[in-house]
Amino acid sequence: MKLVIHGKNIEITDAIRDYVHQKIEKAANHYQNITNEVDVHLSVARNPRINPKQSAEVTIYANGSVIRAEESSENLYASIDLVADKIARRLRKYKERRHEKKTQAQTTIEGVVQESVVTDLIGDRTPELPEEVVRCKYFAMPPMTVAEALEHLQLVGHDFYMFRNAETDEINVIYERNHGGYGVIQPRNTNGHHTNGKNTKTANGYVVVSEKTFQNKV
Repeated sequence: MKLVIHGKNIEITDAIRDYVHQKIEKAANHYQNITNEVDVHLSVARNPRINPKQSAEVTIYANGSVIRAEESSENLYASIDLVADKIARRLRKYKERRHEKKTQAQTTIEGVVQESVVTDLIGDRTPELPEEVVRCKYFAMPPMTVAEALEHLQLVGHDFYMFRNAETDEINVIYERNHGGYGVIQPRNTNGHHTNGKNTKTANGYVVVSEKTFQNKV
């Protein structure tokens, strides 16, 4: 198992490196057969008097999946302990789901609810990009189902997850809704027809989206 440690505003001393190896390797010890690489990012604020938080972020690449966890505290070693516990729980959940998939011929999500389609997400606003792009990310996007995308969303611990829908070959976004459940944002074709065959209209010349929500039954 390859383990890489990065530091931001901090020197990675031998003591820190040994502690990370001890904690993270212990957390991933039972999952080495599915773990390809582990990236650990340690960071502290430039001015500890203003922001005393010291963060530890762990990203594990496991057979095409990404499992991520992040924790912060006022002590770096405490943050490493916390993130090691969290990543161990997510690895356990990931392995359990892999086992369930092997024993089930088909995974389904129940309780799909089609909400009314939002025809104008822009209104009278003018769409514009931020003045400065501060970070770009590039990653592989193999086709997957909505159920698989939901699993990835929960593994990385983000509010949303972008994926290529295996059924439509379009880029979709699955996200956690403020009122519970999850939503899927799907693009509409500019010719006024959605992939589900229903006639739709575009708003102000921009591509609009439809939204489906469902409860997590995985």
